[in-house]
Amino acid sequence: MNCKLVQPPDYLKRYVRYFWILEGGSNGCAPTTFVALPDGCPGMIFGQAEEGTFSESHDYKLPEVFLYGQTTKHTEIRTAGKFNTIGVYFYPDAVKSIFGFSAVEITNTCLDVDLTSKKTDYNLAERLLNSSSQAHQIELISGYLINLITKNRNVPDDLTQHAVSKMISSNGNITLKELQQDLRLSERSFERRFNQHIGISPKLFSRVCRFQASLSQLRNNKYNILTDVAFENGYADQSHFIRSFKEFTGFSPEQYQKQSNELVENFPELIK
Repeated sequence: MNCKLVQPPDYLKRYVRYFWILEGGSNGCAPTTFVALPDGCPGMIFGQAEEGTFSESHDYKLPEVFLYGQTTKHTEIRTAGKFNTIGVYFYPDAVKSIFGFSAVEITNTCLDVDLTSKKTDYNLAERLLNSSSQAHQIELISGYLINLITKNRNVPDDLTQHAVSKMISSNGNITLKELQQDLRLSERSFERRFNQHIGISPKLFSRVCRFQASLSQLRNNKYNILTDVAFENGYADQSHFIRSFKEFTGFSPEQYQKQSNELVENFPELIK
């Protein structure tokens, strides 16, 4: 399986962390299963599979190009045969800034991008399918995104972005009361603003940040025992850490390390 990361053009760097390209699979073999993990970031995926489109649990067929919002639980995505996938990894507040609707509308779900494309006459899926190269496909996606940004004219919310930055840099261990005071917002205003621009509550986003910090420590083997990971990331004890980890991944930390192959950050292949 091959994976490549591509930096976005300068005009998208406020909204897009990077593009990723993933190729793999083979004819006649068991379907490839990926697990999408909660990471505090929405994204967009264009999937070309030799034996049909990607599917979620219960064989729900995903659109050829789909936008997904915040995820608060792990989700399995499967495909059979060879596949060629391009993903867009957005920043946490990108949905409202780019697409113009409240981020909470697509939390734990996805949206067929063709529905948005028809409103702009861009027909993204058709253009991508008719493109001859991955480089051109990324150009098409970039053009689609900047077209939406220009049309919708949604100014990113600086206060929410500031709060997100503080939560990430503290690995989710800054108190919400401290943030509210820093931003001079009431609890209700902070919650409403956060749900609109990020898609989940500030408390849940903090938990995801803490989980991601612990996952990064596991990825890089920067610990001696699991208790180290728990305490260094603000968990009350090891059992609390393991419960939280299983909630977000479906596995214990040990099982996750044995049963996943993470070529794309937070989108590992599940080894069964």
